[in-house]
Amino acid sequence: MDISYVIDAISMLLRWLHVIVGIAWIGASFYFVWLDNSLKPPTDPKLIEDGVGGELWAMHGGGFYNPQKYAGAPKHLPDDLHLFYWPSFSTWITGFLLISVLYYFQASTYMIDPSVMPLSPTNAIGTGITTLIVGWIVYDTLAKLLIERSQLVFAIAYVTWVALVAYVLCHLLAGRAAFIHVGAMIGTTMSGNVFFIILPNQRKQIAAMKRGDVPDTALGKKAKQRSYHNNYLTLPVIFAMISNHYASTYTHPYAWLVLVLIMLGSVLIRHFFNLRHFGIVRWEFPIAGMAIILAVLMWIAPRHAEADAAHAAPTLQEVASITQARCAACHSDHTTILPVAQAGVKLDTPERVKQYAQRVYERSVQLKNMPLGNMTQMTDEERAKIGAWYLAGAK
Repeated sequence: MDISYVIDAISMLLRWLHVIVGIAWIGASFYFVWLDNSLKPPTDPKLIEDGVGGELWAMHGGGFYNPQKYAGAPKHLPDDLHLFYWPSFSTWITGFLLISVLYYFQASTYMIDPSVMPLSPTNAIGTGITTLIVGWIVYDTLAKLLIERSQLVFAIAYVTWVALVAYVLCHLLAGRAAFIHVGAMIGTTMSGNVFFIILPNQRKQIAAMKRGDVPDTALGKKAKQRSYHNNYLTLPVIFAMISNHYASTYTHPYAWLVLVLIMLGSVLIRHFFNLRHFGIVRWEFPIAGMAIILAVLMWIAPRHAEADAAHAAPTLQEVASITQARCAACHSDHTTILPVAQAGVKLDTPERVKQYAQRVYERSVQLKNMPLGNMTQMTDEERAKIGAWYLAGAK
């Protein structure tokens, strides 16, 4: 069996599993933040006596629910206590396996862009892994130093850090690899919060109750802070993970700024919903968030070049000869680099080239992200010919 197909099949299964467990983690995060922010002080004297600090009545699927949260800890530790950590760990594990299969095992194809920085595969992989480790260390250090002093200062410091990482990676790695590693760094930070802070603090509280001691409420406060951080980081991570489908973002000359601004806009939108759970409606946050994102999309929109009327446009046959030499290895009935024609696009005949003329122009001329990693070494002269042919009507 062809090794490239095996890699493709494994990546499909890992991506599927990663999305499944990621949905479980994100869903739990969104639900518990909504629940925390929606709780009301109990009116039942029995609940107050038992130490319940907030409760909520809800209906779902035809059933009535009455979640309750204790102000501190219950008087007795229940026999069946659920800790929500496996969705986090399984999301990180599948994500790391997926990034390994897609990027680290194929670093020369997906991580390196010679026009950006002619790194070796080893250096590119080392850059990616180092980003994940250093990203957690910097975030955790900033949180410990600043969070008790000013959450705003902490937020500004962390956004600055993410922007710096995005800038550096976009000047070292291929654009899509840079974006995915910024997202992976933030995702590692989120899982690190669960592994190093949230879960240990929960276990310390449980251990204290088993000894008959009163749990330290400061442990719960720190765990909740990190949980809220994860909630705000969710939407930026999701965008980074889907960004490889949108070449106009990661191929832009200021790709790092595109990424940071879209992430910032998503955080503002998330902040609106978190406030709304409290009953506070602040429309300026989603309006600002959407304005930032829409402004970025308008800014990065590809521009059509002007057709050169002084020279005859290349013929379809000339363009087809270029795509046969530079594109057919990944886009044909009989591919030689990748296992199957990517996105179903085939460019091995003049008829097919004409059918996909707009895509060929967008990817090879406007965005210049195809051929992938320019493995087949399409020249600027060839890109210019494709552009001239398309602007002349793709005839």
